[in-house]
Amino acid sequence: MASLSQNRALLNALLLSRHFFVLLLFAPGVTAQERQLPMCKESDYHFEYTECDSLGSRWRVAVPHTPGICTGVPDPIKGTQCSFSCKAGEYLEMKEQSCVKCASGTYSLGTGVRIDEWDVLPPGFVSVGTDMEMDLGSKHSNCSNSTWTPKGDYIASNTDECTSTLSYAVNLKQTGSVSFEYLYPDNSIFFEFYVQNDQCQSTDTQTRWMKSTDTEWEIHFVQLSRGSNVLYWKTTGFLMGNTAAKPVLVRNVAISGVAYTSECFPCKPGTYTSKPGSALCAPCPENSYSNKGATVCSQCDGEKYAEIGSGSCKPRPPCNATDYFYTHTPCDANGQTQLMYKWSEPKICSENVEGAVKLPASGEKITCPPCNPGFFKNNMLNCQPCPYGSYSNGTDCVQCPAGTEPMVGFEYKWWNTMPRNMKSSVLSREYSSSGRETAWEVAGEYVYTTPGDLDSDYQMLTLTVPGYRLPQSVAKDTENTEMSRITFVFETQCSADCTLHFMAGYGERANTVLEHWSGSRERQSYTYIINSNATVSFTWAFQRTGDYTTERKYSSDFAKLYSIHISNAIDGVASECRHCALGSAESGSSCVPCPPGHYIVSGSSACKQCPPNTFISPDQPVGKQACIPCGPNTNSNELRSACYSDCKLEVVHEGQSLEYDFSPLSNTTSLQSGPRFTSRGLKYFNLFSISLCGNEGRKLASCVDNITESRREVAAHVCQSAVIPSDVRGLKTVVSSQPFSIADRLIGITTDTVLDYITSPEDLFPDKTPRPDVIFYFRSLEVTQACKTGRATTIRVRCDPESVQHQLSLPSKCHEGTCDGCSFHFLWRSRQACPLCSKNDYKEIVSACIQGIQRTTYVWQEPRQCAGGVSLPEQKVSACVTMDFWLKFGVSTGTLTALLLVAISCYFWKKTRKLEYKYSKLVSNSSIKDCELPAADSCAIMEGEDAEDDLLFLTKKSIFGKMKSFTNKRTSDGFDSVPLKSSSGLNDMEMDS
Repeated sequence: MASLSQNRALLNALLLSRHFFVLLLFAPGVTAQERQLPMCKESDYHFEYTECDSLGSRWRVAVPHTPGICTGVPDPIKGTQCSFSCKAGEYLEMKEQSCVKCASGTYSLGTGVRIDEWDVLPPGFVSVGTDMEMDLGSKHSNCSNSTWTPKGDYIASNTDECTSTLSYAVNLKQTGSVSFEYLYPDNSIFFEFYVQNDQCQSTDTQTRWMKSTDTEWEIHFVQLSRGSNVLYWKTTGFLMGNTAAKPVLVRNVAISGVAYTSECFPCKPGTYTSKPGSALCAPCPENSYSNKGATVCSQCDGEKYAEIGSGSCKPRPPCNATDYFYTHTPCDANGQTQLMYKWSEPKICSENVEGAVKLPASGEKITCPPCNPGFFKNNMLNCQPCPYGSYSNGTDCVQCPAGTEPMVGFEYKWWNTMPRNMKSSVLSREYSSSGRETAWEVAGEYVYTTPGDLDSDYQMLTLTVPGYRLPQSVAKDTENTEMSRITFVFETQCSADCTLHFMAGYGERANTVLEHWSGSRERQSYTYIINSNATVSFTWAFQRTGDYTTERKYSSDFAKLYSIHISNAIDGVASECRHCALGSAESGSSCVPCPPGHYIVSGSSACKQCPPNTFISPDQPVGKQACIPCGPNTNSNELRSACYSDCKLEVVHEGQSLEYDFSPLSNTTSLQSGPRFTSRGLKYFNLFSISLCGNEGRKLASCVDNITESRREVAAHVCQSAVIPSDVRGLKTVVSSQPFSIADRLIGITTDTVLDYITSPEDLFPDKTPRPDVIFYFRSLEVTQACKTGRATTIRVRCDPESVQHQLSLPSKCHEGTCDGCSFHFLWRSRQACPLCSKNDYKEIVSACIQGIQRTTYVWQEPRQCAGGVSLPEQKVSACVTMDFWLKFGVSTGTLTALLLVAISCYFWKKTRKLEYKYSKLVSNSSIKDCELPAADSCAIMEGEDAEDDLLFLTKKSIFGKMKSFTNKRTSDGFDSVPLKSSSGLNDMEMDS
């Protein structure tokens, strides 16, 4: 759009200057002498076209370079149609309005333009660094310097977490296209290319995200519509961490469909074209150079050199020990090989300069190493593969015994010659390929990288296999998708920022980086599991430094591969045979898979079923040791390929059996960590997808990478990916990147805090509830640099009766779910995580007996620590005797008892009175004769005596007095004191009466 406005403004200015020139000549007040200007020469003006009208027509006008210095410019004439264009290699000659071929040393694209010089930002290009998420006042929002940087032959993107946009506006008079080459090796940078029209509407959204290129330049082509088009190259850094990101490189931008080109462009230095009518300029070969607009390349002097496409020659440095390498010749008839020394090609050093080293003498003979396993030496002492059905340790082929099958694959551990299915190549950032192929060279016990052309070159070693086939004794398993595995042993030694990349894919130029190692690495091994038959190409790429340089500073840095082993490869060879199950007992019967859950008995061809709750080891189905026991509270699946949980288990805690049913938690769920911010303030989240149990052990959790065109997806029990919300930086959808598995296999379920060397620390999730946490233990088999034994995951499932919804959380000490990057921990609080209710979890409450009815009610123990299970029993109603009845019965009984006691008391009181009477009578008789006691007839009431004799008292007393006197009648000698009647007393009483 900016370019379109500039073109219109320029044309209007030119037309105004022409009108001003005419008005100046004929304006009043201009003298005749002033009008006597010289006639304009062709060098004083140039031709341009006016803007096209609605009919597609235009006029050709002559515009002076400097208005007012001459007169007599040609009159405007009818121009060519707006759709008129010249072919590539031609330009429009404006005087005759016809197409003319470009001269030698120049080129043109006809209706297009080509930008291949990036010493400075070309005219029309605009580069802006922004951060659309951060506020202008934020300390992280200074992205003004994060722009695309010209690097001579290409332009490089930013390498930080800002958004850098490179734009170019062009107005097409006809349907055209844009193409460019790009190098996109780092997935930590988002790279998108899109086109918008003059209304800022995107014209193509399907190809917005660019496909990563790993180590090779790719060409991107997009059709353009007629009219205004704005091209955008946009990069955004993401999760850089502490590693240095590699920028996106763009070069050779070509646009077709513009109105016309009125001139040809000279070839840039280092390129040439010798034929007229060229559309492109070719780079100069090695040890030659050219200036701008060259038709031929000039050779450098003997003591100077030049790389491909150089604009000048450089002095040759003195040769040193890093400028040559050694290799071995094929074995001769005597079983010997020669040690050969060769200069690294292209040779840029000089042997004639003072201090230069000479090439060591070649020809030393040593004994050839043995052939690799699965190969044998033929009569010419060359290594040949053993036929199928046989095996070898590198010497002679041996037929596999009956009842066995060969374990085919490729195993390379001796490097006398490069294997047929491996090749070496060099990839340069400058050009798509190099003139040499000595990137990796064999050296007997290893293959290593030789000194390269440039330290920034990629030295490639590619292994190609036709495909994979499982052994006949291995049953197909939909859950276990392992087809093969590749294991290699390597070593790197670096003095700079070297990197060894390991890539895999379906072709040499369609690879994905699986792992990389930076800096020096001691001898170590790495294993990658292959799950697809489409992964047939493996590449090791070694780069000494990521900074582009034409000097060889780090030629001594190297990478070595000691051994490579890949299993189950089609057309492979065998180093061993193993027993297999036979289809029948007949001689020559072929191998067949054992039934699911069976293993091959060692030393025989019989199949035997594994014990219950075990699964078969996928890489070793022979012997009882192939049956691996399942962990606690897990069961083997139908095919005995893995162990899983049906979400139901029973544990014993403090002598009490607790039953659980986690079926409500079996659905796949996700957990998003708190917001994280990079050093530039980019906000992102870690997203975890979790499939806890059930589903017959299938891995239903899924994490995706939707940045690149491949859209890689990871399936596991638990996986993690990094996501950027859609509201960040103007993204239309949520961006998900860097998915990986953290739980491939369920190890077991228990309340213990340690299982199979995996620990679930209690202090990460403090607990005060009486119920124990049930812990799920998982393990991932993917090995990384930081996690030598793979990753491990624990999920604590905690009973929370008050929780209405599931609550997943991360440790407060480790906000990303892990403190070391290898062990991940989660807490899942839920009501459904409580044990099933049993009879021990409720109690009964008995009501009072009301109107002969008594009720028994059952309630849960508080606090309730169970869910589901048994239900509370229904309320019971029973007959009873009320308290009123017993009260009445007690009162009646008490009353009767009291009456009985009163009656008995009265009876004995009366008897006592009679006894008193008798005694008083006895005493009264004794008063007749002093000091003599009359003989008593009897102290008891004799038969016939009157029982109604009354006692006579000397005085009358009240009832209380009588009671007091009664209590005081007993004397100190133990006898009662009773007043007796005397005759005198009686007489006195009678006299008184």
